[in-house]
Amino acid sequence: MARTILVTAALPYASGEIHLGNLLEMVQTDIWVRYQRLAGADCAFVCATDAHGTPTMLRAREEGVEPADYAESCRAAHLRDFEAFGIRFDNYYTTHSPENRQLVERIYGRLKERGHIRTRTIQQAYDEQAGMFLPDRYVRGECPSCGAADQYGDSCSACGATYTPSELANPRSILSGLPPVTRQSEHKFFKLGEFESPLKTWMRASNLDRGARNKLAEWFKEGLKDWDITRDEPYFGFEVPGEKGKYFYVWLDAPVGYMASFMNLCGAGKDGEDRFERYFGADSNTELYHFIGKDILYFHTLFWPAVLMGAGIRAPTGVFVHGFLTVNGQKMSKSRGTFITAADYAGAGLDPEHLRYYYAAKLGPGLDDIDLQLEDFAARINSDLVGKLVNIASRCASFIERGFKGQLGPALHDPALYEEFASAREGIGQFYESRQYGKAMRAIMALADRANVWINERKPWELARNPEKQDELQAVATQGINLFRVLMTYMAPVLPRISSDAEKFLRARLSWESIGAPLLSERIEKFKPLAGRMAVKKLKVLVEAGRGEAGAPEQVEPIEIDEFLRAELRVARITKAERVAGADRLLRLTLDDGGKGRTVFAGIAGAYAPSILVGRKVVLVANLKPRKMRFGVSEGMILAAGEGDSRVFLLSPDEGAEPGMRVR
Repeated sequence: MARTILVTAALPYASGEIHLGNLLEMVQTDIWVRYQRLAGADCAFVCATDAHGTPTMLRAREEGVEPADYAESCRAAHLRDFEAFGIRFDNYYTTHSPENRQLVERIYGRLKERGHIRTRTIQQAYDEQAGMFLPDRYVRGECPSCGAADQYGDSCSACGATYTPSELANPRSILSGLPPVTRQSEHKFFKLGEFESPLKTWMRASNLDRGARNKLAEWFKEGLKDWDITRDEPYFGFEVPGEKGKYFYVWLDAPVGYMASFMNLCGAGKDGEDRFERYFGADSNTELYHFIGKDILYFHTLFWPAVLMGAGIRAPTGVFVHGFLTVNGQKMSKSRGTFITAADYAGAGLDPEHLRYYYAAKLGPGLDDIDLQLEDFAARINSDLVGKLVNIASRCASFIERGFKGQLGPALHDPALYEEFASAREGIGQFYESRQYGKAMRAIMALADRANVWINERKPWELARNPEKQDELQAVATQGINLFRVLMTYMAPVLPRISSDAEKFLRARLSWESIGAPLLSERIEKFKPLAGRMAVKKLKVLVEAGRGEAGAPEQVEPIEIDEFLRAELRVARITKAERVAGADRLLRLTLDDGGKGRTVFAGIAGAYAPSILVGRKVVLVANLKPRKMRFGVSEGMILAAGEGDSRVFLLSPDEGAEPGMRVR
């Protein structure tokens, strides 16, 4: 009986672009799904855009559109990027959906009825300038556990510790750059600690990597804390029934989005309801797997399964966790040119199939980080895909085309060798199943090496010159084409476009079952190149373009003190801020500088909504020559720090400084 499986990948945030790190997870998941289907399983793959939360609300406000419309435009852009890289979903939906609202309200209602929700008044970070309570990730500071700087208010990317924003050292709001104040607010909490015993049972029975189990053991030892599942208005999300001005926290409705996407796939009516229940009923025997990054391990292995248990819904069969992506050994960074988006990659004329193969060659089942080394990337593609795999077909097809009118022979030259290739199916399949893709690629390329050596030893180019050796030539070339067919079947989960082109060339469908019998006495199409070489210079151009855009110099040229003193820095207050039509990065700021006032254009639109800037004090370069721009005249410059468009922080004087004061 075929396996019945539902697979999900972590939901990309609506407010972010798809980058190479997102693609690592999606490629890993897509390969696993494609293998399951190739092996005969009934495997569905769903995902969605994580639409809710403060980032979406603020970004939509900047764009002058409704949050739902902004989130939908992001969903469409995400899907285009994923499709360009061969990611094939059965359904790619949104968490801002009627199905998600229905499910999250149902789950919350059950949790409340069963006594798993409590109400508490808490102290919460509040940005007085922005006029709103701050989500955990809108407060940054130093980790209370290891001291790492610039960490989010909920968890540390350096040591993995979890905490509350109030525990951070030197906290600041990322909206205003100012230290947040503390205000009281009443919230709903999920009693996570009540589920320690069933979570431990689930952990032992589930398909979790050893590294993930070790991390869970640490969290169990620390003790599980109640989980705040509501947020105050203003907020983009679903309002909690019966609680005016309170919204479900995005981390409650986001994983429910997995269920909602599948519910949408099932469709309305009795058949759709029955199918949904077969997958998510408490006694379901279908398999459910989540692919995630290690930064969201806590949510998916503690909070999420506990919520499902509390609501009487089946827990995941397994959670598959991967590490982060680095580029040339470094964390992705705009200043280094290594923060590469999917659109950047495709726009540089690079083949998405190449990236899929490189990821597969590096991926294992654990939490280890993956490094994309650009020189190694190009060398591996040119050596493995072009020099080994595709080379088998290109060197054999010409003999079949010219000498036998595209007709394969009635027999193989070496049936035992073919059987050896075909019998590797079980081991390679196990590598795919256990997500040991790197081992699978090495095994496949070892077979490709053997095939090329075998062809070299038979010397078909010499057989072609001997009229008495034509039957042997056809058998040798037929053997080579069939070895290629087996290898392309093994590679099909990784290289969907190339394998599809190979099917057209072979005029035969690639499937796990068809490996058992060779393709004989059939006509094949004229061979066309299936994969091209990768040029290292294209990769370098991509990196240089990214680095140039970020504009972060590696060295600073020293100046004399007299040169510095020529710049007159004064305190100014922003009295008006507005977006500039036709300029995505610019804001037009009206400043009170203690005199007649002035207008300054600042490239900070990616980091600050205009509404939160009014009243803020800034540092102004007051004696800068006015600069005529397409949108008007900029009469100075305000000082800021940061990198890129979104991580920008305005420099502000301490309280008490007044407009017109000179900065010393």
